[in-house]
Amino acid sequence: MIIHKNYFKDGKLLTGFTLVELIISIAIFLVLIIGAANLLVSIIQNPKAQLAAMDNIDRARFVSSNFINEIRAAAYGSYPLIEAENSEIIFYSPVGASSGNVNRIRYYVSGDTLYKAVIVPVNGIYNLSSEVITPVLTSLSNGGDPLFYYYNGSYNGVANITPLSQPVNVVQVKFVKMNLTVKKQITAQDASTFSLNAGTAIRVLKNNLSN
Repeated sequence: MIIHKNYFKDGKLLTGFTLVELIISIAIFLVLIIGAANLLVSIIQNPKAQLAAMDNIDRARFVSSNFINEIRAAAYGSYPLIEAENSEIIFYSPVGASSGNVNRIRYYVSGDTLYKAVIVPVNGIYNLSSEVITPVLTSLSNGGDPLFYYYNGSYNGVANITPLSQPVNVVQVKFVKMNLTVKKQITAQDASTFSLNAGTAIRVLKNNLSN
């Protein structure tokens, strides 16, 4: 029980606080201060987290758009596609290359990061040691889902058509789809994701869609 301490001074009744009351008052004040501080931090951090989430999504769109342009224009010799794995693809494309050149482009995943590796030919020779690797997208959250899907000439954009199974015979591939899932990361506890699917036919192979 909290008891006020009453006493007289100069004939007047004065009321003071006991030590217990003072401790409780300080504790309540600290709780209010901590609550206000947490609220202020949340107000400051949430817009930053939302901007980071939007940046992840915009970056995924940018990477997907670049990939589609590159794979659509893929061309080199008899067949432009070298490797067609679930989480790695290698092909030749003139997009982004200097005039008259065709770059060797490799996309692959390591951990939660998507990398792009490019080899610029020198005198027509592609030296693997000259490969320049750049991380292009972080916070990938594909889980067990493939990053790339491959289809033969029967694919017409319908979702329920089964992609080619691994190991993929690259000469059968006429259409490639990229599947990106990124974390929104609004808060540290937020596990929500954003998925983006984009695909295209390889232009030089469109004349033969029966395989």
